[in-house]
Amino acid sequence: MRLVAGLIALAMVSTACTAGDAADCHRTVDPSRSVARVWNEVLLDAIRRDAPAPTVHARNLFHVSAVTWDAWAAYDPVATGYFVDEYHRARDVTAAREEAISYAAYRLLSHRFARSPGAGESLAEFESTMDSLCYPTTRASRVGDSPSAVGNRIGEAAIAFGGSDGSNEIDGYRGQYAPVNLPLAVARSGTRMEDANAWQPLFIPPGDGSTPRAQQFLSPHWTEVIPFAIESIDDLDPGPPPYLGDPAGDRAFKDSAVEVIRYSSYLDPRVDQTVDIGPGHMGDNPLGSGGGDGRELNPVTGVPYEPNLVALGDFGRVLAEFWADGPNSETPPGHWNTIANFVSDSPLLVRRIGGEGAEVDRLEWDVKLYFALNGAVHDAAIAAWWAKWYYDYTRPISMIRYMGGLGQSTDPEGDSYHPDGLPLVDGLIEVITAASSAPGERHAHLSGHLGEVAVRAWMGGPDDAEREVGGSGWIRAVDWMPYQKATFVTPPFPGYVSGHSTFSRAAAEVLAAFTGSEYFPGGLGEWKVPPGSLQFEAGPAAPVTLQWATYFDASDQAGISRLYGGIHVRADDFAGRVMGSTCGTEAWEKAREYWTGSVEG
Repeated sequence: MRLVAGLIALAMVSTACTAGDAADCHRTVDPSRSVARVWNEVLLDAIRRDAPAPTVHARNLFHVSAVTWDAWAAYDPVATGYFVDEYHRARDVTAAREEAISYAAYRLLSHRFARSPGAGESLAEFESTMDSLCYPTTRASRVGDSPSAVGNRIGEAAIAFGGSDGSNEIDGYRGQYAPVNLPLAVARSGTRMEDANAWQPLFIPPGDGSTPRAQQFLSPHWTEVIPFAIESIDDLDPGPPPYLGDPAGDRAFKDSAVEVIRYSSYLDPRVDQTVDIGPGHMGDNPLGSGGGDGRELNPVTGVPYEPNLVALGDFGRVLAEFWADGPNSETPPGHWNTIANFVSDSPLLVRRIGGEGAEVDRLEWDVKLYFALNGAVHDAAIAAWWAKWYYDYTRPISMIRYMGGLGQSTDPEGDSYHPDGLPLVDGLIEVITAASSAPGERHAHLSGHLGEVAVRAWMGGPDDAEREVGGSGWIRAVDWMPYQKATFVTPPFPGYVSGHSTFSRAAAEVLAAFTGSEYFPGGLGEWKVPPGSLQFEAGPAAPVTLQWATYFDASDQAGISRLYGGIHVRADDFAGRVMGSTCGTEAWEKAREYWTGSVEG
C-alpha cells in the first residue's frame, strides 16, 4: 500500500532555487545532463578514489540508483519504490523529483564514502554538487512532504537497509576465508601449491618499499548479500571448471594455460603483424563461446563494416588496459555505467524505453536505465562471487609458474617430463637445452637454466613505463607475469568465474533490452584510444579505435581482454558470460515490475 501525501509539495522550477534559498542562486551544473546523470558521475568519481572493490561498488551503484528511482517514483501514482514506497504530488513534478533525488543521493553517498581512502575529496564533491544544484545540505529533516524530506527519508532508509543486507558494511565488508595454498611471492621465481586447482593469494611488492602483505579474498561472503532479482543462486551454477589431473579436465586445464601464454606473446608492438578488429571481422559469438567471425552488414546503414587494421601488439595491450578496471578506476560495473552514459549521449539514440512507446525525457531515461543496469551488475557481483567462493579456482600466474616449474608434459621420453607440466609448443613453450641456449640462439640468455621450461611471453614492465615497452621474448616459465602493473599483478580473489565477463554480459543484456536493440546507436560503438595513453608501458604508437556492433560484442571483448592481460582463462570467461546473461535478463524484468507497479512483496 502506497503512502499518499495529503499536501502538495511546494517545488520551484528546476533552473532556480527552491523555496528558502538565496534569491541569487543559479545552477552551475551542465544543463544538458539530468540530475540523475549528475549524481551518477559524482558516484563514479568517488569510486575511482576508493579501493578497487567491484563487489562493494556494484552495490553502491545499485543502491544509489535505487534511491534515485524511489525519489522519481514518489511522484508517479503507478510506480513502486524499492527502499521507500510513497506517493506525493507537486505543482512542478520535475523540480520535486530533482530535489528529492539529490537529497537521497547526497545522504547515501555521504554515508557510504565517509571512510573511503578518498573521503576528503569525495565528501567535498558531494557538498559542491549540492551547492551547484542550489540545495542547502542543512535541510536534513525527514518529516513532511517537501521534496527534501522525501529524499532524506529515502536516503536514510537505504542506509538502514545497508546495515543488514548481508554485506557486513558495518565491519568494512569483511568476510571469512582460509586459503588452501600458501601465498605466491611474486618477486621470486616459481611457486609451491598444495592444490594446483585452488586459488593462491599473492605477496605483491607494494612499490613504496614497505613489506608485502598477502592478499586477502575480497568479499568471500558476497553470496549472502540480498540480490535485486536473482531467485536462486543454484539455478546460475555453471558447473565446475577444468581441473589439472582430472581425466575429464586435464587437457582443457593445460590448453587454457597455453592459450594465455600465447596471448601474452602477442603483447609486443615491435612484432610486424596486423589484425582486423572491426565488427566485420570480430564479434557475433554465440553466448558463452568464441569463434564468431563478425557481421557482414551494419543493419542500420545497410553497408558493410569497414576494416579496422591495427598492430596486433597494440591491440592486445590496448584491450588489456582499456578493460583492466583496477586501481584508480570506476571498476568493471562502473565502466559499464560510462558505456551506458556514452550510449545515452548519442545523437542517434531515440529514447524509447524498450524501443517502444513515446520518447521520454532525459531524467526518466537515466533514472530507469541506472535502476535496471545497476540492479543487473549488483546481482552479477553476487553470482560471480558465489562461484569464486564455491569453486575457489586458481589463476594463470599460479597455473603457469607451477606447471612450468614441474617441467613439460608432452614427451614422456624427453627431458624434464612431468605429467602435470606445461605442454610443449614449438616457438612458444620449450625446454632449454644446450643447443637452444648456445651463443646466438633463442635461449642464449637462459643458458644457466638447462632443463627448465621457457615460454615466449611478455617480459614484464619496463623501468620507464612512459618511454619503454617490456616486449615479448623467451623467459623462464617460473617467472611468468600477467600484463598488469607490478603493484597489482592479479586481483585478490579466485578466478572462476570472471567478474568482468559476468558484469559485462549482465550490463549488455540490460542495454540491449532497454534501448530496444542489441546494436549500438547507428550500428557501431567506438572508443578512441590515443597514442601514448597506455599506463603499464609506452604506447600505442598510433591511435587505436575499439569498435563493436553490439553490446554483446563489447561485453565479449571485455571478457577476452582478461586473457590478454593474464588474469583469467577461457573457462572463467565463458562461464561468466552465461551467468551474466541470466543476471541481466532477470534484472530487466524485475525493473519493469517496479516501473509498472506490479512487483510482488
